[in-house]
Formats: sequence, C-alpha cells, structure tokens
Amino acid sequence: MITPESPDRQYSTRLRTALILTGSGTGGAYHAGVLRALHEAGIRVDLVAGRGIGALGAVFTAVDGGPRLWEETGIWRSPSARRYYGAKPALRAAGWALAAAAAILAIPLALLALSVVAALVGLLLTLVGLDGPGAQVSAWYSGWMTRLFAPAVLPTLIPRLALLALLVAAGIAAAGAFAGRRAKRRAHHGFAARLLGGPFSTAALLDRSTSELWTLIRGAAPAAAAPPVELARRYLEVLAENLGQPGFRELIITAHDLDARRDLVFALLAGAHRSHYFTRPGPAHAIRQVEAFDLTGAARDHGVDALAAALALPVACEPHLARFAPEGPWRGETHRLCDRPGALLRLLEEVAAAGAEQIIIAAPVAPPAGPHELTAGRADLRGAAAEALATFETAALRDVVEHAAGRFAGLFVIRPLHNPLGPLDFGGTYDGRSDRTHTPAELVDRGYEDAYRLFIEPIVAGAERGETGRPHAAPGIT
Repeated sequence: MITPESPDRQYSTRLRTALILTGSGTGGAYHAGVLRALHEAGIRVDLVAGRGIGALGAVFTAVDGGPRLWEETGIWRSPSARRYYGAKPALRAAGWALAAAAAILAIPLALLALSVVAALVGLLLTLVGLDGPGAQVSAWYSGWMTRLFAPAVLPTLIPRLALLALLVAAGIAAAGAFAGRRAKRRAHHGFAARLLGGPFSTAALLDRSTSELWTLIRGAAPAAAAPPVELARRYLEVLAENLGQPGFRELIITAHDLDARRDLVFALLAGAHRSHYFTRPGPAHAIRQVEAFDLTGAARDHGVDALAAALALPVACEPHLARFAPEGPWRGETHRLCDRPGALLRLLEEVAAAGAEQIIIAAPVAPPAGPHELTAGRADLRGAAAEALATFETAALRDVVEHAAGRFAGLFVIRPLHNPLGPLDFGGTYDGRSDRTHTPAELVDRGYEDAYRLFIEPIVAGAERGETGRPHAAPGIT
C-alpha cells in the first residue's frame, strides 16, 4: 500500500535518490531492518543522510557495511545492545555504593523482622503442644540477637560500614564530576551539575560502533584499533576512493552546535555535486562556511566527531566536545555538539542542495494518535525522556512531509504503524496493546517488514510493472 506521504508520481531508478535515516536510540534497530530490506531488493541509493541514531546507519551504509547493523552478532541484535545509553559509569557506581549503604543500615531492621518470625514460630510450636521445641527456638534466637546487638558488634559495625559506603559513593561521585569537567573546555556549573547533568552515556554504543567500523575498513590486516582521528581519516579515505562503486554512497550527517546555536552539516559528496553544495550562497556566505564541513577537506578529522555528536541526546547525554581545526572558520575552538530532534527539516534541505530528486525517509515513529488512543504516561526518567523524544520526532516528520510536498519527484516514508519501544528502551518494554514485551531485535524485523510492505512491494514493484507495460498497482491509504 502507499502511505499518504507518498507522491502521485511513481518511483524511478533513473533519479538521484537520497535515503534519510531519522530517529533516536532504539530507532537504529528499525533503520537496520529497513536497510536490510533495501539491500536485498537492490534499491539504488546515491546519497545516505542521517540525524540522531540515523547517523550510525548512514555511516555504515555509505561504505557497504549495513550487514554489521542487522546480523545476529551485529550492533542491533547483539545482547550488548542492552547496555547502550546506560547510566554514566560514575553515576552508576555511586548508585551501587549508596544502595550498599542503605542495605547495611537495613540489617538491624531485617534482624528485628526475623525475631518477630522466630517468636511466631515458637508460639505456634507451643500452641500445637511442642512446648520444648518452641522454647528452644525462642531461646536460641534470643541468645543470637543478644550477641549480635552487643555494643561491640552491630551497634559499632553498622554505622562504620554505612559511613564507609557513603564515603565510597562520595569519592566516586567526586572523581566522576572532576573527570567530566575536561580541562579542554571550561564550564560554569557546580559539582552536582557535573555529576547529574546528562545522566546517560553514549560510550558503549560509540565504542561498539567505532570497533565495528575499524574491523570493516581495515580488512584482513590484524591492525590494532585506531584512535578516533585516525579512524575518521581511514574511513573517509575508503569512502572517497570508492564513490561510484556498488555499495558505496555519498554521506551527510547533521548535528547541533550548542555554542554557536546553529546546525552543523558534515558531508562527503561526489565531485559533480560537491563544488555547488559547499559554495552555494546562504543567508550570508560566511554562514555557510561555518555550518557546512567538507569531510574530504580540512574537516576530515571530524568524521567520528560527527557520529558522536549525532548520538548525544540533548539534555539526557553530555554534549560531545569537538575541537575544530585552527585553519577552519572556528579557529581551533572547542564546541559542544549534540543531536537536535527537530533537525529533520534541515537534513531534507541539505539533501535537496546535494541534488536529490527523490527521497526515501526511514523513521521509527508511529503516525500521530487520534481520539481514544491515549496511553498512560511514563513516570521514570528514562521513559519520560524517551516519550518526549518520540513525540518531538513524530511532529518533525509531519512538518517535513508537509514542507516537501511537490518539491521532489518522489517522497516515500517508511514508518511503523505501532512502535511500543521508546528511544531509550534498549532492554525492551511491555506493550499493553499486544500484552507482551517487545525488544530492539524485534524492531529490526519490523523495519524489514515495513520496508517491503510500504515501499518495495507496492511502489518499486509497481513502478517496474508500469515500465514493462503492465498496470500500476492501485494506490491505497494506510
């Protein structure tokens, strides 16, 4: 079937096609399923662009590395996916230390509760006529409690152990706060803000992604893992040298600069489109220079920076610190970069400037709700943040579809009818509508099925039938 976002004109393999991946967190699993379906169907894509978690899919797809996203041991099906966007290590360790302190302080209460149970057991034994065993149980437990609560035992040990656990928690928190301060960038906020600000970490996902990228581009050579700058250079060299070859595509990634208060665009384009893309006039020529970065030029060291910035959720994660080249427009400054959920419209404008004639958008967000579709809000921090992100992205997708009407030869949207997973539900979540738990691995399969159901079978196959003289598939509305 054809969605309401699909155009009247049919899909054509002769047009310059851009694939836009948009979403946050677990949405990358949905992208992986869509990419697998497009790969199997042999869909031609000239340019792949991404924002948020879509940048991850774009980076791998550009160098024909999509299978590392959807394979059983890949990024989105691996059991390690549960650790993506986990709490910051210092915050998690301090939390465990505080939990240990609470558990230590609860020991006397637990023993008192056991004394009540022992007294009840002794009473029951007495009531059934077992006076001897009942008295023995009561006497044994009373003696044991007397020894434990002697001045030199629990009354002395419990406060000391609890204090030790609290000191460990404070030490871990202090180490994490000052480690997060980073000497290369000053920040005007206090100790608590450095500890609690941005409670979730992108480290696990970024480490896994860069490790997979290095394995992909190094080939069979048993080389040690490269630092981020070297990895970025090697990756971009491979991509630039192979543009035009099967499986290799041009690349655009967007991120938001909190310091400059503007979106940044990192792009690697073929020569035919590159010169116009980076020199085209904007509201002012200087503005284009500070926003658009050519990954084949001075910005070649920022490939990993672009990915890390796109993965950093606003507020929920610490911004990624990127130091620009001294010869660039920012003169060696260090800026705070993160994702912007509403940047899909900017990304659409960028792919249009790169010469895209028809667009495929893969988004993990369900259509807007109607009457009698209310759901209970989530009160936990992870769930509340995920719920807000999902609603922002749904609204952004609607605005993009409205804005792009009539501007392209084709605009095709692949999205789920229902997605119970929030952007931060990497461990899965219970869905009341289906009365079961859904996981990111299942979201990979859903993206695969949706790509066939909404795009490949009705649109691509319909266009092929039309080109061979057969009737086009009748459009429908989902």
